This record gives sequence, C-alpha cells and structure tokens, in this order.
Amino acid sequence: MSAELSHANWFKSSRSAPTKDCVEVAFLGSADIGVRDSKNPTGPALVFTPEEWEGFTAAVRRGEFESA
Repeated sequence: MSAELSHANWFKSSRSAPTKDCVEVAFLGSADIGVRDSKNPTGPALVFTPEEWEGFTAAVRRGEFESA
C-alpha cells in the first residue's frame, strides 16, 4: 500500500515525555492511519486501514502485548 505522507499531521501521545523517543501517529486523508518512529521522521512509516488500527488498539487495551 502506498500513501501520501508529506502533508500528514503527525502527533505523539499526550502521555509521551518530551525527551523520550516514541511512535507518532497521523490520521491520513484517505481514512488510513500512519505510524512512524519519532527519532526517524523521514524514515519509513506503516500505514493501517481503519479496521486494522481498531484491531491493534483494541488488542493494546486488552493487554495482549504485555510481557509476562
């Protein structure tokens, strides 16, 4: 999938500390969601459909990615 990311409005979580590296998210005009590494903003980005993003965030809320 190819998406236009040059005009994306990237943001970090409000829980991110300003000095920490984290992921950034952008809601793209195509309704897709972009995700990138904040310390490499010109590097590659992942693009998710709304359904994929909802599945991912639901799994995060359920704690599916917590280490044992």
